[in-house]
Amino acid sequence: MKVLGRHIIAELHGCDPDLLTDLERTVKILREAVRISGATYLGEFHKVFEPWGGLSAIVALAESHISIHTWPEYGYAAVDIFTCGDDADPWKAYEYIISEYKPENVNVTEIKRGLIKEEKVVQEVPQNVR
Repeated sequence: MKVLGRHIIAELHGCDPDLLTDLERTVKILREAVRISGATYLGEFHKVFEPWGGLSAIVALAESHISIHTWPEYGYAAVDIFTCGDDADPWKAYEYIISEYKPENVNVTEIKRGLIKEEKVVQEVPQNVR
């Protein structure tokens, strides 16, 4: 079976609430995670939510995305790292993010996405897409 992508889903508990509200530092962490993983940066979106200052930050990758959503009032962050292909290593991004947030506890799962038989191609890529 061929795996088209790997999706890491991590729940970070016991994080410093001040870090979970620091948008500037969060963006720097995610950008560095992209670099360390070997992924290709495309762009980003971020938003801070009131009244607690939780935030969402999403970095679009040529290989898919890295995102974080924080709840500082609970010391909690939800992290997704999804990469397709063989050029980027989502576990390198994960390890870096964990080293920066220093959670007391982490629940992490990897989902292999796009399990297909290697010899099976559903449809040829149209000429105008190549």
